[in-house]
Amino acid sequence: MTHETSTSDRATLARFLHLVVAVLALGGFAIELVTAIVSGPGIAPTHAERMVRLFSYFTIESNLLIGGVSLALAMDPRRDGSVFRVLRLDALLCITVTGIVYNTMLRGLATLTPSGEVANTMLHVLAPLFAVVVWVWVGPRPRVTARTVWWSLVYPIAWLVYTFVRGAATGWYPYPFLDVTVHGYRGALTGAALVAVVFLVLAWGWRWADRRLPDTDRSVPPV
Repeated sequence: MTHETSTSDRATLARFLHLVVAVLALGGFAIELVTAIVSGPGIAPTHAERMVRLFSYFTIESNLLIGGVSLALAMDPRRDGSVFRVLRLDALLCITVTGIVYNTMLRGLATLTPSGEVANTMLHVLAPLFAVVVWVWVGPRPRVTARTVWWSLVYPIAWLVYTFVRGAATGWYPYPFLDVTVHGYRGALTGAALVAVVFLVLAWGWRWADRRLPDTDRSVPPV
């Protein structure tokens, strides 16, 4: 097997793996979206409010982010750029936190329909797991600088601010540990601070791993 054939095979593998992550994340979202559209308002006061709540869940946003970034990488596994680096790290951070928080704090709290079980597994288990495994396997790396880390924290902070501001206006919070009506601001902010610490630790953990794992750009030819 020639070197050229080998690198071409690795590029094909990278595209396929990124596509798998995109299908898991966006497929799970599609199930939730269709359910929300056809099932009416549910426990929300109006159908419009249900749709707003759907897109306010960190799980949904993180899966949309990792799904979109993975689709871009499926088209070009070496995709780069300062903005894309932040988006890629944000996607990895958010989907990892989604998996960790759900499986340690939220699992089993809601009764799900069969389709809900499928979507739930895709969004909270398979997409986070595959996203991390695929990054370790095919990258792309190196991509994470200290500047990338700090910029990647803007989105989760903005999401927390949005959640508390909207919660104060509507009384609805997407996750129990952030519910001010139950825990008060002190308890809810403590929960948010713990999640923020997890974000920070993971972000610098990704930077550490990005500098030590193999350079994937060398094994994948440019498009």
